[in-house]
Amino acid sequence: MAWYDEAIFYHIYPLGMCGAPKQNLHEQTEHRLNTLIPFIEQIKKLGFNALYIGPLFESVGHGYETTDYKKLDTRLGTNKDLTCFVKECHKQGIRVVLDGVFNHTGREFFAFQDIKLHRENSRYKDWYCNVNFNGNNEYNDGFSYDNWGGYNLLAKLNQHNYEVREYICDVIRFWVNEFDIDGIRLDAADVLDFSYMQMIRQVANEVKPDFWLMGEVIHGDYIRWVNSDTLHCVTNYHLHKALYSGHNDHNYFEIAHTVKRLYEMGGNKPCGLKLYNFADNHDVERIYTKLINKSHFVPLHILMYTLPGIPSVYYGSEFGIEGQKQHGSDDSLRPAISYEQYINAISENSLTNLISRLGKIRLETKALSYGEYKELFLTNGQYAFVRNYNGKSVIVTVNNSDDDFMMNLPVQNECEYKGGIFGEKVCAKDGYMCVNVKANLGEIWVPLCETYDNDLPIKFEFEENKADTIAFENVIEPLQNIKEEEILNPEKEPGIKQNKSFEEMTVEELQQAILNRMAQNGLVTERMKKDVYENVYHNSLVTWIKSFN
Repeated sequence: MAWYDEAIFYHIYPLGMCGAPKQNLHEQTEHRLNTLIPFIEQIKKLGFNALYIGPLFESVGHGYETTDYKKLDTRLGTNKDLTCFVKECHKQGIRVVLDGVFNHTGREFFAFQDIKLHRENSRYKDWYCNVNFNGNNEYNDGFSYDNWGGYNLLAKLNQHNYEVREYICDVIRFWVNEFDIDGIRLDAADVLDFSYMQMIRQVANEVKPDFWLMGEVIHGDYIRWVNSDTLHCVTNYHLHKALYSGHNDHNYFEIAHTVKRLYEMGGNKPCGLKLYNFADNHDVERIYTKLINKSHFVPLHILMYTLPGIPSVYYGSEFGIEGQKQHGSDDSLRPAISYEQYINAISENSLTNLISRLGKIRLETKALSYGEYKELFLTNGQYAFVRNYNGKSVIVTVNNSDDDFMMNLPVQNECEYKGGIFGEKVCAKDGYMCVNVKANLGEIWVPLCETYDNDLPIKFEFEENKADTIAFENVIEPLQNIKEEEILNPEKEPGIKQNKSFEEMTVEELQQAILNRMAQNGLVTERMKKDVYENVYHNSLVTWIKSFN
């Protein structure tokens, strides 16, 4: 068992949380990271024992166009500040994971600047993919190169180049030696070369016991990335989507089917495929904004904390703050938050109190980290499952309907159970437990001998439910009827005029192809269409469409 097997992550986008300027003018160093040190104690009180923070290193804007991998961003402070920050986290019992942006660099990175200066004579011309001195770009460099996501601001590294590999290995060792970090989240892992990730895993195995690698993967067969040779974990975008749409559409079948498929992918073992579960992050809209019925915040987070995987909460979402993409900008998803908002949040905000309670239950209940998963009950509006570990059972019940619902559930342990959130006690008799699941809420039923305190039940007050306020900028026409002969050819999609390979398709064609494949499996909702059209990254879309085969 490693530390990450029982991790509960808090996710911070530091440039936003600290209120740093959008552009780095490389002027006077501002020690903004130090302002986050008081937050560490509050994060601990909220039940978190791990922190994913990033990007942190010198860049020109949002942080993912790295200028210097070995220097804290001037807008945040100095390397000494980061060392002290990690040290304080460790003192509070919190592990620290940083962003590793190893797929691409910014244009101000030293190797790219050398190519601009020396062109064909640069010793770094092979550090990047497909540098063509007969081409050009919008910056009028007099050469072209491969980028990430269609943005020439992000120059794609040649991951097969020996010097690039040695450099990245040196960066990882530097981060561990200098800052004593506990893991790395690999940005854009779904487009990283697998041998490149294997190299990173080898370094991870060397630098520190239980050093953790988590990758950003949006779609596809997660087991390709999560194994003993590459990564320990990847982002669970499949569950992310199911969590909010399963509540908005009153369709727990979507969530349960997603869990079943991922659990089977891991060999039907609780530790077979431990994924990074989240409701929102720095790239997607806040969960409180996405939920049509705001009270669904409760059952959604109960599921996120109790289903197989590693839970994570994005800073501020424990307060129920809103955040919506505006005009293609992520700025509203990454706001500055003051320390004063944290001080009394647990006692004054029922949502924050819930997150704190869920963290405590998770930490004190080993079955939620290691227990086998088994579905007990499922309808569109109700869902129950059990996590069994060492002969003890923890039962989870949720309800997305506007009415209370009685469940009669089979149990392994005939004893008295207590609800960790609302505190009700029930007795299991004759192999069954009968519980009343409150409307639009849920509960975690723990054997009474496993409960450790007498916390008062949480009382929730939500704003009046309102219609979904998310603006759909793209109005999508209904999908065309799909012909059987078109379905049988994976390289030929309805609505695609030419018979192209997926790699040759445009972003728009890939989006249409994905929607066509979704339509084969059932109704394609407006929210599903929005998810597809928000993904404008060619490589990610190629991976997504191939995952249907």
